[in-house]
Amino acid sequence: MSQNKQDQDKSQDNLDERIDDEVVQEEDDILEDEEELSPLELLEKERDELKDQYYRTAAEMENVKRRAARDVEQANKYGPLSFIRDLTTPLDNMQRALDTAPEDRDGLDETYRNILIGLEMTVQEITKIMEKHGVNVVNPEGEKFDYNHHQAMFEVPTDDAEPGTVVAVAQQGYVLHDRLIRPAMVGVAKAAKDDS
Repeated sequence: MSQNKQDQDKSQDNLDERIDDEVVQEEDDILEDEEELSPLELLEKERDELKDQYYRTAAEMENVKRRAARDVEQANKYGPLSFIRDLTTPLDNMQRALDTAPEDRDGLDETYRNILIGLEMTVQEITKIMEKHGVNVVNPEGEKFDYNHHQAMFEVPTDDAEPGTVVAVAQQGYVLHDRLIRPAMVGVAKAAKDDS
């Protein structure tokens, strides 16, 4: 077994020597080539190498600039994503509070009526501001179910709508530019069973 180890060591040493010899030979060949070149040709060769380096560096810098500009654009466009995601729940809660209020507000106490009016105005203002900054509400009632923007929570057997159509929205969704913040929670129509 030690004989095999010694043979492996010798062949490794031979391989290392051959590689060293080849490297030395290549360096000698390069030096001979450079010795054969005139000083003007050497300067031209060096100039060409430096010019190539310059062009490569300039191209790399341009790529870095483009990448940085794209990253800044993405950060500006999608930076407030987590903030908006956090803001959607209180906005939904305010909308639910408005939905529970009676339609006919004439018989309500004046204070309660003013609170509802203030709440409506607040919801409208927040919605306008969100739309101004690229946030759109996904409220797909009557649309075809789209798994990219909707999350099916239940199925509704009905003949009033085509199967696969959104017939109820349990919670509206939100989109920031083209990125989904939260899918709309929906009920989807399915064919009603025929009991006859």
